[in-house]
Amino acid sequence: MSTTAYPLLETVNDPADLRRLSRPELKRLADELRAFVLDSVSKTGGHLSSNLGTVELTVALHSVFDTPRDRLVWDVGHQTYPHKILTGRRERMGTLRQLGGVSGFPQRAESEYDTFGTAHSSTSISAALGMALAAKRRGDERYSVAIIGDGAMTAGMAFEALNNAGVADCKLLVILNDNDMSISPPVGALNRYLAQLMSGQFYAAAKNVGKTVLRPVPPLLELAKRLEQQAKGMVVPATLFEKFGFNYIGPIDGHDLDSLIPTLENIKELKGPQFLHVVTKKGQGYKLAEADPVAYHGPSRFDPKIGLVKPATPPRQTFTQVFGQWLCDMAAHDERLVGITPAMREGSGMVEFERRFPERYYDVGIAEQHAVTFAAGMACEGVKPVVAIYSTFLQRAYDQLIHDVALQNLPVVFALDRAGLVGADGATHAGAYDIAFVRCVPNLAMACPADERECRQLLSTAFAQDNPVAVRYPRGSGAGVAPLPGLDALPYGKGEIRRTRSGALRPAGLPRIAILAFGTLLYPALEAAEQLDATVANMRWVKPLDTALLLQLATEHDALVTLEEGCIQGGAGSAVLEALAAAEVQCPVLQLGLPDVFIEHGDPAKLLSLQGLDARGIAASVRTRFGAVALSVSERAA
Repeated sequence: MSTTAYPLLETVNDPADLRRLSRPELKRLADELRAFVLDSVSKTGGHLSSNLGTVELTVALHSVFDTPRDRLVWDVGHQTYPHKILTGRRERMGTLRQLGGVSGFPQRAESEYDTFGTAHSSTSISAALGMALAAKRRGDERYSVAIIGDGAMTAGMAFEALNNAGVADCKLLVILNDNDMSISPPVGALNRYLAQLMSGQFYAAAKNVGKTVLRPVPPLLELAKRLEQQAKGMVVPATLFEKFGFNYIGPIDGHDLDSLIPTLENIKELKGPQFLHVVTKKGQGYKLAEADPVAYHGPSRFDPKIGLVKPATPPRQTFTQVFGQWLCDMAAHDERLVGITPAMREGSGMVEFERRFPERYYDVGIAEQHAVTFAAGMACEGVKPVVAIYSTFLQRAYDQLIHDVALQNLPVVFALDRAGLVGADGATHAGAYDIAFVRCVPNLAMACPADERECRQLLSTAFAQDNPVAVRYPRGSGAGVAPLPGLDALPYGKGEIRRTRSGALRPAGLPRIAILAFGTLLYPALEAAEQLDATVANMRWVKPLDTALLLQLATEHDALVTLEEGCIQGGAGSAVLEALAAAEVQCPVLQLGLPDVFIEHGDPAKLLSLQGLDARGIAASVRTRFGAVALSVSERAA
């Protein structure tokens, strides 16, 4: 990407260059950096609002701290584009979130400045504390800094880390990036001075001297403590962070380098865990994003001069939209239904549900574990909870899934969005493991709709059960099969045959093949089957598996192919092998799915093709495995 419009920014190839700049130059750099982020994301798509909001904070951190020796751990990490630009990746930002390009999140393998891989929320304090204590063990004086948002602070893991960190004597700084509240009137010149004063050695020394001098006179010491608390109460809000053992500083304006830099410099000289509260604005500096930070959270390509424009042709209905419409329709039909989300209202398609049924909508914050057990508690009282959660985020609540829901056989529906590969978000967000970790749990069922119509129908089937059921569906749209009106369900635990082999069209050298498709890969399976003259079964359910259909196919065919957009190990194909072994049926099985590697970011269709999960790849895998089948088998099949 050409940087001729950014004369100062193009001189900064790593943070060492940045540290040579004066304060006025740093302010100019921040302006150029913000403009660069806007221009870059408008061309590639990606997270925008959050990155516009962290420009000055990023500049200040790299200016004050000796990165990468001092560790910066960015919670979630979708706000790290300015960080990446300042740490040697400016010229590669045109490849953001593309196959082989720059990741949208911190990655240790990508840069030494990405000290901890993130993408899920609320992990930063734990990781930074681990780094700080490891440094202390080695006698290393470096600092560890966790930058965490106010949303991520709702997760229990963040408070578990605070509880641990508060009694740890180490060089740890937690920065709360608060981008939800407006900057209150005290955040100005006076507040800036007082925040710097409180973070400076003078204030710390004064507290220690006062305690030393007044300790022989307990009544005066108590009076001094009260006066100190009252004085701090005039400057900072009452906060529980000091109860955790942190020295709390702030709130300060996160867009004001004249406030950020001196405060951070003072904090570096303090002992023990520090907590800095900064207030930022999502979309800062781009009026359209400031006005609607949700719409500009993760936009596709757009013209910054015009902003986001609705496409002339409405896009095909997504699985998320199908779920959202079903949820509203089922809620109107059954008053027992409640909808639960761990802070993913928009992403899970629940905006309309909240509008129509506000008293039955529960956003529990970024707290997946709580969301699942909360649903279990509701189910105990005759309510029918539907938990809308991304596949990758259900991993965080696995114990609750087993212990609190499945063990008690409670009728909770899990709507698992983003199952399978998710494209630009990469390995951290891929829903590759849900089939494997769900199907091994007693009482817990799993459905895999092949298209939008089946998604609605199988959600109805799941809701009708008296046991927990997960329905997994991918991001975006599928084959474009429009859902039917009404709330009709499909048979529980039953699949169907979508294509029957003709026999006369079977390619020479291939045995009789049946492809068992689990989920949306049914459609490339049907396309491949035309080349192979194979039978295709739409299995629909991983658990309970339709063993009657499976054994029928195994009896009538010489070989089976299982197909799933999930990990092969422990997945649907493994379920098929287990069922065949239990029935003492011998039949060759080719398992196709996601390999035992983390698949990085890129175009979803391209990623599936690279894994051999498009029609061409499926046909090629079948020919490779079964093309040299013994002639006797081929003759027996004829």
